[in-house]
Amino acid sequence: MIILLFLANYLSFTAARSIISTFQGFQQIETLNQDGTFIANLDPDSKAEDETVNIDKTRKLYEYLHNNYTYALQADGFVTSLDNEHKMEVTFNYINEEAYKINQLRLSQGNHLNFIYQLNKDQIPVLVGAGLAKTYPVGSTIEIKDPVTQQLVNLNVQGVLKKNTYRSNFYAPNSKNYFNFSIFLPVNEEFIQSAGLDLHVNGLMDIALLDSNEEEAMNLKEYIQENLGMKFNFFTQQENVDYFEEYYIYSLKIICTITLLLLLIIVCLAIWNNLISIRLMIKDFTINLVVGLSYSKLRAIFYGYFGLLISITLALLFALIAFNRYGFWLGKANLLATYGIFGLISMDWIALLIVLFIDLIIAFTIVELTIKKIKRIPISVGVLN
Repeated sequence: MIILLFLANYLSFTAARSIISTFQGFQQIETLNQDGTFIANLDPDSKAEDETVNIDKTRKLYEYLHNNYTYALQADGFVTSLDNEHKMEVTFNYINEEAYKINQLRLSQGNHLNFIYQLNKDQIPVLVGAGLAKTYPVGSTIEIKDPVTQQLVNLNVQGVLKKNTYRSNFYAPNSKNYFNFSIFLPVNEEFIQSAGLDLHVNGLMDIALLDSNEEEAMNLKEYIQENLGMKFNFFTQQENVDYFEEYYIYSLKIICTITLLLLLIIVCLAIWNNLISIRLMIKDFTINLVVGLSYSKLRAIFYGYFGLLISITLALLFALIAFNRYGFWLGKANLLATYGIFGLISMDWIALLIVLFIDLIIAFTIVELTIKKIKRIPISVGVLN
């Protein structure tokens, strides 16, 4: 029973947390789900040769973008070594003003980013993740070699992101990167032209055209293919969502079907087990009923028993989830490390509450059906035995 109940709880938890994470993702990317917005996606069949992509061509491409389009650019995951109390690697996330408006990043302290600066003259204002706040508080400066320009830059910490600030994937809203150990660096046209090929190419992967139309998106697609030899598709966010839902809902149906079958097996097995136990102990059971055992007391005993089973399985599930979250810290997975009570974040707790609710329904069903069956057993049978 414990094994079956744990498996059912684990699958229920997985499905519930996935649905919650997807809902959060849909909420975050909703700002992109509007007319005139097209998101770039590298075609799986695109086979650009290295010699066709060079810095001069990508600079011209971004100049073309700047002159003809309004676009949102955000490039995540450029790793650098920067001292911090948790000894985590730090990721640089480059974001332009349009993408910054869309993301609506929330701060725990400090001020929002300013995109007006001169690269080689001014300090660059940045935001830091919650995990870096103690080492680099608001107002502090960071002198470091920038991963994409390969220049020594002077960063000024303008603000601190709220704990567990995340970004959902455009194509898989249930997938997230957390920015507790990230630095958000604002990019303007001067910065883009000074950046290296890595930023230029990575920035194209998720670039979003704003206030545009299908014809303009196709023009950009042809321009990129002619000049860089790379084939990009431009989809609306609704098209991305529709594609995601096709395979996600199918996967979710499989998980839910397996979970329901397990729950049905648990209910049937538990009732069968209870009735067999009662029949094997019919004499003792009858005597106890005669000397004062009531059905209400019996019901309480059953609820206590299943309460114990549920507590054990939930404790095991909680330990597994907490260990999994803690594992991201041990493995220094900076884009997955999160803060929370006992290591669990809000969607973990909500999913656990859903699992508890399902367990209570199971316990109620088993106990009430068992008591109903027991009441049908005539006491005279026990007396005769």
